Amino acid sequence: MALTGRDRTRLGGRRVAGLVAAGTAAVLAMAAGGSVTQAAGTTQSGTAAQAPRAAAAAAAAPQPIVAQSDVSQMYLDEVQAIQAKAAQARKPKPTHTQIQLLAINDFHGNLEPATGSGGNINGVPAGGAVYLATHLKQLRAAAKAKGQDSVTVAAGDLIGASPLLSAAFHDEPTIEALNGMGLEVASVGNHEFDEGWHELLRMQTGGCLPDGDGANNQNSCPDLEHPFPGAKFKYLSANVFFENTQRTLFAPYSIKTFADGQKVGFIGMTLENTPNIVTKSGVAGLTFKDEVETANALVPVLKKKGVKSIVVLLHEGGFPADPKAYNSCPGISGPVVDINAGLDPEIDAIVSGHTHQAYNCSLPDKAGKPRLVTSASSFGRLVTEVRLSVDNATGDVDRVNTLANNQIVTRDVVPDQRTSDLIAKYNALVAPIKNKVIGHITTPSVVRTPDDSLESPLGNLIADAQLADPTVVSGGKTPVAAFMNPGGIRADLASTGGEVTFGDAFTVQPFNNFLVSMDMTGAQIKALLEQQFSGLNGPDAPKFKVLQVAGITYTWNPAAAAGSKVVAGSIKIGGQPLVDGTSYRIVTNNFLSDGGDGFPAFTTATNKVFGGLDIDAFANYLTAHDPYTPVPTDRISIGS
Repeated sequence: MALTGRDRTRLGGRRVAGLVAAGTAAVLAMAAGGSVTQAAGTTQSGTAAQAPRAAAAAAAAPQPIVAQSDVSQMYLDEVQAIQAKAAQARKPKPTHTQIQLLAINDFHGNLEPATGSGGNINGVPAGGAVYLATHLKQLRAAAKAKGQDSVTVAAGDLIGASPLLSAAFHDEPTIEALNGMGLEVASVGNHEFDEGWHELLRMQTGGCLPDGDGANNQNSCPDLEHPFPGAKFKYLSANVFFENTQRTLFAPYSIKTFADGQKVGFIGMTLENTPNIVTKSGVAGLTFKDEVETANALVPVLKKKGVKSIVVLLHEGGFPADPKAYNSCPGISGPVVDINAGLDPEIDAIVSGHTHQAYNCSLPDKAGKPRLVTSASSFGRLVTEVRLSVDNATGDVDRVNTLANNQIVTRDVVPDQRTSDLIAKYNALVAPIKNKVIGHITTPSVVRTPDDSLESPLGNLIADAQLADPTVVSGGKTPVAAFMNPGGIRADLASTGGEVTFGDAFTVQPFNNFLVSMDMTGAQIKALLEQQFSGLNGPDAPKFKVLQVAGITYTWNPAAAAGSKVVAGSIKIGGQPLVDGTSYRIVTNNFLSDGGDGFPAFTTATNKVFGGLDIDAFANYLTAHDPYTPVPTDRISIGS
């Protein structure tokens, strides 16, 4: 006799005990050759009066039961299920719910393992989407075995500044890979705006770009049978508003309700300084507000919705004194420290990013209570596993019993097959672009490492390429000087036996910025050079951002005060002294043209003309100067 779900629900207390006893007796009788009838506890080989005695005997001294038929086994299964349910009902309810939170940040489209220092953690090879996917599955499986629910989140910069394998397809492959990894919620980072906020909306909703089937070495939806589906995970941006409105670009928060009814709220926070470090057109019409004020204002909103456990996914970070101590925060400094100090004590944890550092510790909140602050390095080399311990009586996080661990994404696990297939597909599609040889260099590489003046061989090469680009010549006016931001040079220019491919060049300049020529006076150029050492780029030496130049030379004095570091009379353009009132045609990328990286002097320039892509200028220059030999770093000098 099988019991329905309704039967099980209605059974309870003494009725359960009675059925258990009677059922046991019935099965014992069947073991002796009887059969069960619909009459309560009677068998064809016994009487109703005998059944209670058999049940009592069975309850007092349970014996092994050997079923003689499928019917008896079914009945035994029902009895055992009821026994287990009754035992569970008597079991005391746990005081806490343990929730697994898995977090990553700053993936930057690194589907394949990064090389060099970006491909390891303390010497251990780490990263790669096929290994990250496997580690996430294994961590979730371990949590499930303990009866824990799990959620996977990210703290921004999942795309942008990506290797060619992802960037050639507008980062669609990375979004697809993260979909397959089970990512659920992510804050928006500054690099999510590299191709503009309209394109970021497409990353969420899906669809294809009419980009001319590979124009500018990019190709949206190369597999026409499988259009880009968009992100299955939810982007959050609580502090990014459309100008003059209260409407955010994406939802400000997300609430996840777990199996036992516990709620956790996730607030997504974008770097407030984003407009200063991305192309102006990419964030036109948007306003970026203070992270602390925004998050604190959302606390009462979440509490009204019954959420007492709150996690901020923050695209801003810090700098531990020992970068190798990835599971602690020795001497941590930087913006995340101030943000933590200002956040409402009701916020229980901060998952951070942006600085590409690895740390895991508790910092005191405004009430003096410990609050978890974590970051998982970059490029998928670490996964932060957090065990959120939620007090079932209050619904709030028990911070003392909440633990975190940064785990290295080692490459000694079986690669995830689904992710492997995805990468193989896009590798085949990108091969014709990536493997094209565009030139040769006479040294193993051209390095971006600067000398004492903060000038580098690779910076000179890129500036020369921009100065020589014909697409920025307009009305017969040719630029006489070029400026390149050092932060836009993402890697050394490598070669294979001296051969340089488009893929090698793209690794150096992955942003697809446009070149812009413009008029600047000598006085404006002087102000520009001083901005390398003051304001947002100073006044301390670690913050200096010395532009890489072509067509211009000058000397700067490290000992001089900010605002007066460029030695008077040292600036020359075309070998001639700079004249304050003279207008000079210069070239840079559209990021700097908009005042990016703390250089507002560029916004005062006039007669701006947009040219081609910086990566195309770079590749064309290598082809035109094949083979290329690095030139001396003698354009910028130190003196007094």
